[in-house]
Amino acid sequence: MERTIPLPILILAILGFCYLLFPIVVVVLAGLTTGEFLTFPPKGLSLRWVISFLQSEKYLSAFFFSFKLALMTMIVSTILGTAAAVFLARSRFVGRTALRAFFLSPVVLPGVVVGFALYAFFITSGLGISRTIWGLWIGHILYSTPYVIGTVGASLATFDVSLEEAARSLGASPMRAFRKITFPNIAQGIQAGSIFAFIVSFGQFEVSLFLSAPNSEPLPIAMYNSLRYKFEPDAAAAGIFAITLVIASVLLTNRLVNIRRLLDRQND
Repeated sequence: MERTIPLPILILAILGFCYLLFPIVVVVLAGLTTGEFLTFPPKGLSLRWVISFLQSEKYLSAFFFSFKLALMTMIVSTILGTAAAVFLARSRFVGRTALRAFFLSPVVLPGVVVGFALYAFFITSGLGISRTIWGLWIGHILYSTPYVIGTVGASLATFDVSLEEAARSLGASPMRAFRKITFPNIAQGIQAGSIFAFIVSFGQFEVSLFLSAPNSEPLPIAMYNSLRYKFEPDAAAAGIFAITLVIASVLLTNRLVNIRRLLDRQND
């Protein structure tokens, strides 16, 4: 029997969805304006500032730097987050809940607090990585890994451990049982966590504000510095490309998941 959504709930859901999308619409229209300054609603629509972004060495270098930084962060965060999620799901010891809360604390704490704490630690520890790409990378990994832990942990919560135990009883080693049984069943959670880590790293502002160097600025910092001195729409045009990259990443992940489901059905 097909369930119908009550009309008031449907209206509230649509209004909430429009509320979340409104800032994106503002950024897109502001980046396509024909005016000389960042205004909304735009005076007209033009690709002038989009072309200006594509011809700007400052914005392009910041965009590709953010892309490479987010890609590196995604790889490391996915590995660390998956390992931590498996450890928390399979281990039973006193303090496990507190340890999980500690792993997820960067998400709970404000980004400004995390960024300042890392900056102060790098300065006082004498590691010499304050305001370097290595320190920035560590900060992004620290802030992105909890998202992987959360999504992979949710996949492990619905996974039937008896399947892996059956593989172990048939002679499979722990690593082989995990690779052949557990990993395929939580692969979608890992993919979702990795894409969350990429998106969070690419759009991270607070941590980057404290840890980025002048010669290696991520795109959000480049946009912020540009708006500090001039209020031109090229910053909004840069936001259009950032939004496009995030949407493309989500669609690609959804496509990969659908392909995996199709292959699984064919194998069955």
